[in-house]
Amino acid sequence: MTKGMIQLSGCEQNADRPIDVICLGRAGVDFYGNTDGADFAQEVSFKKSVGGSPGNVAIGLATLGAKAGFIGCLSDDALGHFVRQYMSNKGIDLAGIKTLRGEYRTSLAVAELRPEPEVVIYRNNAADLALSPDDISTEYLASARCLFVSGTALSVSPSREATLSAMQTAQLNGTQVVLDLDYRPYSWATPEDPPYFYKLAASFCDIVIGNKEEFDVMGVPHDVTDSHINAASELLSGGTDMVVVKAGAEGCDVFGLDNNGDLAQLSQPIFRVEARKPYGAGDAFAAALLFGLLNQYSLSDAVAMGAANAAINVTGDTCADAMSTLPDLSNFMLARGHQLLRT
Repeated sequence: MTKGMIQLSGCEQNADRPIDVICLGRAGVDFYGNTDGADFAQEVSFKKSVGGSPGNVAIGLATLGAKAGFIGCLSDDALGHFVRQYMSNKGIDLAGIKTLRGEYRTSLAVAELRPEPEVVIYRNNAADLALSPDDISTEYLASARCLFVSGTALSVSPSREATLSAMQTAQLNGTQVVLDLDYRPYSWATPEDPPYFYKLAASFCDIVIGNKEEFDVMGVPHDVTDSHINAASELLSGGTDMVVVKAGAEGCDVFGLDNNGDLAQLSQPIFRVEARKPYGAGDAFAAALLFGLLNQYSLSDAVAMGAANAAINVTGDTCADAMSTLPDLSNFMLARGHQLLRT
């Protein structure tokens, strides 16, 4: 493996399309404790915001100044209406959102505000998992430069079929496809399903993002040293351009192929801050990484932007509200000796 330059194709294409990134999957409501360090038994009040990985990524992109869109389902109730209004106020294109009546419910998460919190998520009859292939519009996907998909959307039908259809449609229409593995064991019926459907989805992808444990779930044996490198090699040999492996406090590694076709690696440490909570970091990272890649920043700068946005987010008291603007992100990085330059 080399430390050479990773060659990416297509990240700057279709700049004239009206939407930069369409995010597909869940958007829900989060209740965050208002007291730093308090557990649920001690907490007396909560702050509401929007959550759900694709929802957070769309909000992160919009906050940075990108034009974001969304594909998903919301319930026809106070929670669903709140999510729709919040995202609309952020300027996110909601043409791909469908409202469901009946027993479907927009997801709700209750989270403590502390570095090692307990988070309780209510997902019974989850509205986002009712997305169907009929809800996927070729015209809408073709209007975007990039499609971002959360792996949770692959966990059950009909969302699974809708998600795979969207990924294939995007690929056929020259829209870049990004998959965040987002593995949550409780979402899957059996442990045999994730490896198969992750690999199937990855066959449509330009970029795959996940942590080391999530790449292990894809089927690489746990007893293999540096199994995430093996997983990256397998994905890159299958046509994926870039694999991003997150490792928490260890930062992240980005894998791709250099101009000789050899495996190349770029490593990015974290920006150290005093975290109030851990959640939101991965979504902030993905939002800033995609923003950088789509806006002519170098790969190293785009990855550093992701790390910086993650650091800023964990100092906030919610995920969505703690997404950074581009000036604040640039100033945060400049104060730490990293000046952003567009290529």
